[in-house]
Amino acid sequence: MSIPGTDDDKLQLINCVSCHTLERVVKSSHDAEEFVQVVARMNGYAQVSQPIKPQRRVDLSRAANPERFRKVAEYLATINLSAGMKHEFELKTLPRVKGRGTNVVITEYDLPRATIEPHDVIIVNGEAWYTNFGEQFLGKIDPKTGKHTEYAMPELRKGFPTGNLDLGVDRDGNLFLGMMYQGGVAKFDRKTEKFQIWQLPPERLRDDSQINMVTNQAHVDGKVWMNDAGPSTLLRLDLATGKFEEFDPLSMLPGGRQGGYSIYDVRADSQNNVYVTDFQKNYVIKVDAKTGKFTAYQTGTPLSRNRRGRIDDQDRFWFAEYRGNKIAMLDTKEEKVQEWPLPTKFTSPYDVIWDKNGDLWTGGMTTDRVIRLDPKSGQVVEYPLPRDTNMRRMFVDNSTTPPTFWVGSNHGASIVKVEPLD
Repeated sequence: MSIPGTDDDKLQLINCVSCHTLERVVKSSHDAEEFVQVVARMNGYAQVSQPIKPQRRVDLSRAANPERFRKVAEYLATINLSAGMKHEFELKTLPRVKGRGTNVVITEYDLPRATIEPHDVIIVNGEAWYTNFGEQFLGKIDPKTGKHTEYAMPELRKGFPTGNLDLGVDRDGNLFLGMMYQGGVAKFDRKTEKFQIWQLPPERLRDDSQINMVTNQAHVDGKVWMNDAGPSTLLRLDLATGKFEEFDPLSMLPGGRQGGYSIYDVRADSQNNVYVTDFQKNYVIKVDAKTGKFTAYQTGTPLSRNRRGRIDDQDRFWFAEYRGNKIAMLDTKEEKVQEWPLPTKFTSPYDVIWDKNGDLWTGGMTTDRVIRLDPKSGQVVEYPLPRDTNMRRMFVDNSTTPPTFWVGSNHGASIVKVEPLD
């Protein structure tokens, strides 16, 4: 917001804030030549990294050919201290929140280690469960007592980055986790407190294998979907046999595998058909569970960079447009996409969830504000958080009145509860 440059210049930086704030960029003194190497080095870190615990990728293809980073390097050198001891731009702040945005109680539950990165947070039977994005643990807190419990997960691939991403619950109350660079998916039985793990077979495991997302509709046909973010393909696991099938939905888009697309989220509907978001352009692709047929849809926003979302009980797919700065809904029956813009520029929403009143909730990694949107009127309420909060997966607890919003502070080692009073 404060730094000079076009929107396209600034939107390059939404890749940086996954691991750190922009403070270290603007306070640096690197010139463009040095930034070429710095950006290349940054691309060699896994996205599970944060400043106090960087983790190198084993596959370093993303850091190859540093010259391709020259354009962004030249821009970064115009907004830092490479030309002098003082910035030449005015520091701007967001307008102070008024009205309903102040009618809220916010509680933070600190976690015991600074290296804990609570990525996905969900409430199950009153307990807040979370995936640790940088360590091999599943964790939970009891909001009533503040008690914290961790469950150690095996390190399947020594020398590869550790951490877990997606977290969901099935109809039986079991938790499913995407184990990222460890190349597997885990099921956690909350009654026995035991893990069951399915890892990709040795002939399929690669240095860039990264199982991020996993669905939870196995009651339909005994199968779960997941993505391998390395080659950006889709996998389906038969839980009974342990057999993996592989699908390539990106191949049906214009330009195919050379079109510059990537799969981000993976969500299943009531029939276990799966929908994947394209994180580079503006596509959503449906994969029919029975026929394997691919169907592509586009948002109305070019380069919306669709990130995460959920499918509701009407099989509508709600998702966040990270670069588009909007919330979107694909009506899978009408096959139409509707979009709602967010009022604060560069909010860069990561996820979206609805509450029992029909309001939509979202947030991101840059503004430290939780957003509550009425899709009927378009009215938005923003709740400012007390400190820097890198928000990822969001959850709404509808057992309370009004509903309660939960999110992890991914780089702040805390879990945040937002209780609106209206």
